[in-house]
Amino acid sequence: MIMEGGGAMGTVEDAVRSDVEQLGDLVGVEPSLSELAFTLAGRIDAASTGQCEACGEPVAQDDKLLPQLTRELRQTLAQLLEGRAADDDDDLGDLGSPD
Repeated sequence: MIMEGGGAMGTVEDAVRSDVEQLGDLVGVEPSLSELAFTLAGRIDAASTGQCEACGEPVAQDDKLLPQLTRELRQTLAQLLEGRAADDDDDLGDLGSPD
């Protein structure tokens, strides 16, 4: 797959884009959060594969930021999904509570 900048998309970014696409129309801050998630996922792919983000050429791996990038991506995705959980129309959600 090719990104807009001409570089190849990695597996994490590909998965994040697929997940966000399944959300449907994005509203409010969701477009900004999704773009942040794509950027973070791209950085994670670059750090884990040792590729230059600009040209895709192999470079020395720098894993130092990988844990921080991973945490930030998880937090961004959680924030993106946070508003969606409140809109869940689960008719069976109260089955565990006795009436």
